[in-house]
Amino acid sequence: MTTIAFIGLGNMGIGMATNLAKADYDVRAFDLSDDAVSNAVKAGCKAAKDIRSAVSEADVVVTMLPAGKHVRTVYTSEDGVFANAKEGALFIDSSTIDVPTARDVIAKAEANGFSMMDAPVSGGVGGAAAGSLTFMCGGEKSAYDQAKPILDHMGKNVFHAGEAGNGQVAKVCNNMLLGIHMIGTCEAFNLAEKLGLDAQTFYDISSTASGQNWSMTSYCPAPGPVPSAPSNKDYAPGFAAGMMLKDLRLAQEAASTARVSTPLGAQSEALYALMEAAGKDDLDFSGVMKLIKGSL
Repeated sequence: MTTIAFIGLGNMGIGMATNLAKADYDVRAFDLSDDAVSNAVKAGCKAAKDIRSAVSEADVVVTMLPAGKHVRTVYTSEDGVFANAKEGALFIDSSTIDVPTARDVIAKAEANGFSMMDAPVSGGVGGAAAGSLTFMCGGEKSAYDQAKPILDHMGKNVFHAGEAGNGQVAKVCNNMLLGIHMIGTCEAFNLAEKLGLDAQTFYDISSTASGQNWSMTSYCPAPGPVPSAPSNKDYAPGFAAGMMLKDLRLAQEAASTARVSTPLGAQSEALYALMEAAGKDDLDFSGVMKLIKGSL
C-alpha cells in the first residue's frame, strides 16, 4: 500500500486528504491545528504528531499550505520534509504561492535527490470535497507521471503545464482572468438593473449571446438566475474574496517580475482590496457585486 503524508488540513486540504483515504491510501495527516488532525482521523487518515513522523515512511508527500513562506519552511527547515523524507519520495505541493518560491523549492528538492512538482488547484472547497478539482502541474514529466494516479483521486482534470513553477503560472493567470470576468459581470448586471432590465431577463439573453462567461452561467453574482450560486445565499463563500485577493496579488507580483502590463488585473486587485479594507473579504468573491452596487 502506498503511504502518503498530507501536510496542511485546512478547508481545502481536509477534503483532499479525505479522498485519498477513501481511495485506500495509507494517509499520515499533519497540521498545526489539533482539531484539523482530529477531523482527518475521523475521515480515515492516521494522525502524525509532527512533520518527521508524517513523512519518514511516506512514498509521497502532499502539501496544501497558505503561502510561499510556509512551503519553504515545511520543506527546507531542519525538521522539515527534505531532512526527514525517505529516499525516492515524491513531493507534490498544491499550495498557491509565488512562482519564484515554487521554482526555488523544487530546485532544492532535486538537489537533495527528490522529485517534486507544484500542483495548485482550482475548484474551491466544494471541488476538494467532491474530488473534482483541476490540478495545474509544473515539473519534470517523470514526476508528473508518478503523481497523476494520485491526483486523479482528488480531481477530475489534471494537466501538465511544463517546467517547475508553471503550475503556479497557470493558476495565477487563470484566477486573474476569473477576477476580471467576475467584476465585468457584476458591472453588466448592475447597469442592466439600473436601466430597468431585471436580472433573469438579462441572464436569459446574455448567457446565450457574446457576453456569456463562467462567472455568469455557473456563478452568477446577481441573485436569482443560478440557484446554486453564492449570490442566493447572501454571498456565503465557496471561494472567498480574500482568497481571490491573494491570487490577484500573486498575479501582480508575477507581472511586475516579468515586466508585463496587466491594467485590468491591477484594477481587479484594487477592487478586492477595497473589500478587504471594509472587512468583507470573508464574503464569496462574487460578493464584489455589493461593492459595485455601493451596498458593501
